[in-house]
Amino acid sequence: MNLSKPRWQSLLAVGAGFLVSTGPLCAVELPTREDARLIPAYQANRVWNGVTTTHDGRIFVCYPGADGPGVGAEEILPDGSRPYPDKEWNDWKPGRAIEHAFVCVNALRVGPDGKLWIVDAGSPGSNKPAVPGAGRIVQVDLATNGVARVYSMEKAARAKSYIDDIRFNGERAYITDVGEPGLIVLDLRSGEVRRVLDGDPSTTARRPMYANGKIQYEADGKERVAHADQLEVSPDGKYLYYQPCPGPMARIETRWLDDPSLAPAELAGHVERWWDAPTCGGTAIDARGNLYFSDTNQQRILKVTPEKEVSTVVADPRLQWSDAMWIDEQGFLWMPATQQNRTPGFTGGKQEVQYPVWIYKMQIDAKPAPNDHP
Repeated sequence: MNLSKPRWQSLLAVGAGFLVSTGPLCAVELPTREDARLIPAYQANRVWNGVTTTHDGRIFVCYPGADGPGVGAEEILPDGSRPYPDKEWNDWKPGRAIEHAFVCVNALRVGPDGKLWIVDAGSPGSNKPAVPGAGRIVQVDLATNGVARVYSMEKAARAKSYIDDIRFNGERAYITDVGEPGLIVLDLRSGEVRRVLDGDPSTTARRPMYANGKIQYEADGKERVAHADQLEVSPDGKYLYYQPCPGPMARIETRWLDDPSLAPAELAGHVERWWDAPTCGGTAIDARGNLYFSDTNQQRILKVTPEKEVSTVVADPRLQWSDAMWIDEQGFLWMPATQQNRTPGFTGGKQEVQYPVWIYKMQIDAKPAPNDHP
């Protein structure tokens, strides 16, 4: 069923009204016992929010700077780690040229081409002005450890854009903008970008963000806002699932996104309100089309089938704001327990992160979607 804008707006208004009426605390049942299936994989003394792996065992992570400046992208080595692809790309400071330096690495993943794709948000922090020209997707050749290509998001970005994450579908990639609500369609061959569903209800945050039963607040006391955030492409390439951080989740057929001739209103008419999802830290999708969904409010990972059947994969008090997840070829689900809900940008200015920050993994006996993995 396709829902037009007015229908979307009425549904979101009802949902937002219900959530706001609960006040700053929402009664939830939080897990108290640690689950033995959850394997501690790596730890760090900074907040990391993404992890990706290669077939031959290489591991890459990223740090969005939520708890302070430092390296943005890193390769985990047997005896430590190294800035990736090199130190220069990880040494940006305000006022410095951006041509060979990340402003803020918000996501990374090994793509179906076997290369590492790094998302430079283009802003030193969410809800902060973007650095002109800094919103980019950087493709790194893992064979040479050198940058192969840089895709600029400038033509599709806005003044407060925060380029968030990327997924692949053949010759195109889809990208979320968490700072200014909208999606970006990237032609991987030409490098051309188009902004779609700009300001659409399906990409706009209209609910409070929750973690552990609490609404999340900026350092200035305002409610935390995160627009188009999570996204996944179905294994057959037919659908793009996406949502603002606090939900709900929408989906749209990729054929409509890929058609530049559609007027904005016509494209919006093909959006489906797919699932009334809670606040989400990150997602993954397997080869059968099952979504894995980080429920930040109840410290758990949910599994949502294509038929919208929902079950709990794992609930554990250590899963504090699990972010961008990854499914490897061995059937492990990787979960960075980022603790972003304990950083100043979520707690009204207080630093509450309990170090170290961990990445966990768990066997789920599932394969990754082949159209989005190497």
